[in-house]
Amino acid sequence: MPNPTRAFLLGPLLKGVSRSFYLTLRVLPAGMRDPIGLAYLLARAADTIADTSLISPEQRLALLLSLRARVNGATDDGLFQRMAAEVAGQQIQSDEKVLLESLGPALDVLAQLSEADRKAVREVVSTLTDGMEFDLRTFPDERSGQIAALREYDELDRYTYLVAGCVGEFWTAMTYAHLPGTLKVQPDIMARRGVRFGKALQMTNVLRDCGKDLRIGRCYLPQSMLDRYGLSARDLLVPANSLRVRPLLVELLRKTLDHFREALDYTLAIPAFSVRLRLACLWPILIGLDTLSLLVDNDAWLDPQKASKVRRNDVYRIIASSLLLAPSNALVRNAIETRIRQIEARF
Repeated sequence: MPNPTRAFLLGPLLKGVSRSFYLTLRVLPAGMRDPIGLAYLLARAADTIADTSLISPEQRLALLLSLRARVNGATDDGLFQRMAAEVAGQQIQSDEKVLLESLGPALDVLAQLSEADRKAVREVVSTLTDGMEFDLRTFPDERSGQIAALREYDELDRYTYLVAGCVGEFWTAMTYAHLPGTLKVQPDIMARRGVRFGKALQMTNVLRDCGKDLRIGRCYLPQSMLDRYGLSARDLLVPANSLRVRPLLVELLRKTLDHFREALDYTLAIPAFSVRLRLACLWPILIGLDTLSLLVDNDAWLDPQKASKVRRNDVYRIIASSLLLAPSNALVRNAIETRIRQIEARF
């Protein structure tokens, strides 16, 4: 008998809080949809808590840690009452408010998953909230007017694992669990490629959103790299410095494209007959590379008003064209490698 709560959470609510991810989820093979969709909802709720700037970072951190504990099986500590009082009422987007109010039912659905899926969901949500905790502990209150930068590239690399690379591991584990025999490559190799896949997407976000993040006090471009170019985090607040900072952008773009090459290998390791699984990988790669293509041509990339974002119509174009690409290794490789070469040619 269908579960109406599960159907609502993984249908209308998921669509409301993430239209692009919802498209990816719908194309996934059926067995993978519930654990991946539920993990997304729980992580999105945690992210909503972490980003609610109208309450202090200390309050957000306490709620975040409490949610993590509940996901991992802790008993009720009044989290939902505190969340309703402190966070839900602050949400402008009604879908975000409904999401926070639906955490109890979401945890009920988590309890109904198989033991293996429940363990995997708990692990990935815990790691993702580690990344959110890192943000709250590392950067100043958005309202303080202060700004802080990460110290070293390794710190940025670790951060991209916490907030995205771990999803590649989780996605890979779900594939082996729910589609046994589909992947012929060793699980450790695919997990490593999956981590690089996630890092590629997060580095794209970091570079695209740099101007916006700086204005809430967060500089993900490491200070050690800024020092090499005689720059400070505050220099990045001036859009006119976009060209001055371009050498650092190019350095980070090269690292990001190396991650995307691993994402290509990940996708090609999926058999051509698994079209749905391939499409779920192909879409974010193509959208990510098209984002980097806009970024490399953007002479005002530090201006938050001129962010390099792929238009919705272009997303639909990518989705439509990829239906012909997915069954062919040669066409998939050509589509991705051509984009990478075109970006590199404009460095």
